[in-house]
Amino acid sequence: MTPDNPPTAVTRPRFMLRVAGLPVESVQALRCPESRRWADELLVSTERLRAGGEALGDLIHGLVGGTEDEALRRTLLKLRRDVFNNRLPRPDAAERALAVVRGLDPAAAAALADWLTTRRRLDEHRAAGAGLLAEETGRAREALRRTAGEERLRNGLLLASPTLDAQLDAYTRNGGVPNPDRKQRKIERSLLSYVYRTACKTSPFSTFTGVALGTLGEPDADGGGLGVRVDDVWSGRIRLNVVAVGRLAEAVIADPVRRADLPVAPASGWGRDDDRVRYVRRWVTQGDEDTAVTFDAVKDRLFFLHRSGTLERLLAMFEEHGTLRYGELVSWLAADRGAGDEECAQYLKALLDLGMVQVPCLRTEVHDTDPLGAFQSSLRGLGRPWADRLAARLDTPMSCIDRFADADPAGRRALLDEVRTSLRTLQEEELGAAAAKVPQTLLYEDAAAGHTARLSAPDWERLAAGPLGAVERVLPAFDLTLPQRVTFRGFFLARYGQGGRCDDLLKLVHDFHEDFFDQYISFTSKHTTFDEDGNYVPEENWLSLPQLKALDTARLAFVERMRALWAATTSAPGPVPDEIRIDEGFLAEVAAELEPLATDFTPLTHHVQIVDRPVDPLVVLNRSYGGVSFPFSRFTHLFDGLDEQLLDATTPLVPEGAVLAEVTGGPVTSNLNLHGRLTGYEIVCPGERGTLPPDRRIHLDDLYLVHDPDTDRLTLRSTRLDKEVIPVYLGYLVPLALPELPRTLLLLSPTSMSPLHVWGGVPEGAPVDGVTSRPRVRHGSVVLSRRSWTAPATALPLRGPGTADDAWFLDWHAFRRAHALPDRVFVTVSDGGARGATGAKPSYLDFDSPLSLAAFEALVKNPGARVVFREMLPDEDSLHTVSAHGHHVAELALETLAPARERNHP
Repeated sequence: MTPDNPPTAVTRPRFMLRVAGLPVESVQALRCPESRRWADELLVSTERLRAGGEALGDLIHGLVGGTEDEALRRTLLKLRRDVFNNRLPRPDAAERALAVVRGLDPAAAAALADWLTTRRRLDEHRAAGAGLLAEETGRAREALRRTAGEERLRNGLLLASPTLDAQLDAYTRNGGVPNPDRKQRKIERSLLSYVYRTACKTSPFSTFTGVALGTLGEPDADGGGLGVRVDDVWSGRIRLNVVAVGRLAEAVIADPVRRADLPVAPASGWGRDDDRVRYVRRWVTQGDEDTAVTFDAVKDRLFFLHRSGTLERLLAMFEEHGTLRYGELVSWLAADRGAGDEECAQYLKALLDLGMVQVPCLRTEVHDTDPLGAFQSSLRGLGRPWADRLAARLDTPMSCIDRFADADPAGRRALLDEVRTSLRTLQEEELGAAAAKVPQTLLYEDAAAGHTARLSAPDWERLAAGPLGAVERVLPAFDLTLPQRVTFRGFFLARYGQGGRCDDLLKLVHDFHEDFFDQYISFTSKHTTFDEDGNYVPEENWLSLPQLKALDTARLAFVERMRALWAATTSAPGPVPDEIRIDEGFLAEVAAELEPLATDFTPLTHHVQIVDRPVDPLVVLNRSYGGVSFPFSRFTHLFDGLDEQLLDATTPLVPEGAVLAEVTGGPVTSNLNLHGRLTGYEIVCPGERGTLPPDRRIHLDDLYLVHDPDTDRLTLRSTRLDKEVIPVYLGYLVPLALPELPRTLLLLSPTSMSPLHVWGGVPEGAPVDGVTSRPRVRHGSVVLSRRSWTAPATALPLRGPGTADDAWFLDWHAFRRAHALPDRVFVTVSDGGARGATGAKPSYLDFDSPLSLAAFEALVKNPGARVVFREMLPDEDSLHTVSAHGHHVAELALETLAPARERNHP
């Protein structure tokens, strides 16, 4: 591609729209518009008076030199200081000074009289602010209490913060207090943060943010445009936290009587290796049930056991019979070995603890979109009275979950309590657990905002296809996973050579981590992209790989072009503009350096927000990553038939001679990993049993890795299928959080994470009163970085002891005006110390709301904190998503993928 022939992004027709649960109009009543007007008028008048005072001071200075009377000179000098500093003299002093000036220069006296009159009016206007602000703040508090009754807010709040939800009814009943106490202020701040979360952000959780299934299509009868309409009434689906299901399974397995009835099997993928038995052992570290968000951490590693006679006999029994019940196996082992039942039970329990023997039927799998229902079915399949009784008792929580979505807030609270009580009682009474384990966040809800959202494809293509396609070409320079993929390829070539082949992937992964990768990760975890002087630090390249050198060159090219662009911007006369533009030549230069890293199957997902305005509409690129169907995976249970539709639509895009196969990532420990079937095949790693029909399962021992010297590609292939296998991951854990084996397989996948940090290595401009700023960065219509302002906490007008509300509010608007901040921003607070971030996620800040300002200041807990303000883009006047309730903040998650090309295969 050349600047004269730029690429275009080929957007797939389906997209997922993330829609804020409350319309943005919900937060407007939380503002103090008259107080804002008062502050602006006061600040403008003050600036004018100050300018007029400086001119008047020059006149008075001329009078000082025109008199020999020392008393008059002192009077004039004091008057000049007061006027110059915009300070009103005392009434008696003002009258004396005016008389003195009138006697010396009538014209100067007239100017002084006007200034004094205007200055007195300014004080009168200033004095009116306290009452005005108090009145409007009271009305804003009333509006906040009314908003606390919004059903979508309360439904989400019950799941996100049951403690706050329980406090709100009393808070709203006892409202109207002009000066709330500390406890009420804390509740107020928490409530406000959730209101802003529900109206101004787009991270799906319950009814805080819903999702709508959208389609790019032909314009409607109204002539197209960028507008999207979502349903007025939302529908939700509820699932039990898989951690709760896991705790039930653990309680069953822990009981020796019930364990005897459980079918057990050896870890899948085990094998004999000389005098040892090898298998993949998994370690599960339980999360804390008392935290709001919890999941169990899973690690795996190739493990070996000595091939003893007892173990050999046991494995031979499994090979002959397959799955066996635990108690039957103990009895057989006792008879076979001539040992006591207790001794054999202890031996088998040790194998269970080591993961060599497993209970696969009680696991939650990724395609168990109803985890509690799947667990109940597994219990009923055991054919034991206790299991049937336990399964029947699960009808109670399942019934509550079924009724939860359609219940009102009060009904939801009662149902949630019933689910919690029933699970506790079940563990303690039915399973005999000494202490029941029930996670704090017990239910997860996803809300559907419709499945007919429609966006005009021609309008989208005109707006975004060209610039987005150009940006896609430079995304590998920002990909956090690319260095690891390149390094794995280099390790393979160093071990097996050009054209080499490996048939034992389990050993390859083990050797890769044992001999190289673990040390590499430990070393690179301390790596910083730029040093203290802002110089780029190259990637660790222990194997001297040319691809990593090309990546370094591309990154340096981007940094140097940005530095030059910034230098030209800051050296130009006048103020720094609100935005700067990256041209096609800039991106083409960086893309050219990335050519050695190019691949021919690069499915991408972009999270974007449309700035819908008549002149110069924009697309803000929030984040980009690689993969297939990822925007839809966790929401497939919301839309009937969506998984089949996505599977059908994706299959033709796969390169000829290849198949997509899902890597599940091991045991499911988070509801975010549950989804329908979205690939034709799945890779079954050791320790897993697979969820698809047998002919669609690709076991690890069926796979081999080969290097094709003609295309210089490292390819994963299936012996049985005689096809290339492209691994994909559809869960929501970051790849580094996955166990060793699936994480390594994903180094052969199109998975990528490319945060666009366009200002990396570019020096900041000179601070103004401690505040530095960056303009918006865009290429064509695509915004790569929003306008931002960075300041230490010490540069902010934080409320000091004894500061009156009106003075504090005025100080914040003086700060906003001085640095040209917009009325609404998102703000991130970081400590700057060892504790890290106090506000890892951006918080909404509305400068027109004293409640919002107070909530923000509560985040700044450290004098050394660093605060970053970013413009709200799109703002309220350019939102493109509507419902009967109003305008909604929304984000599109859409996929791009160029047509598949034929591949050469070894």
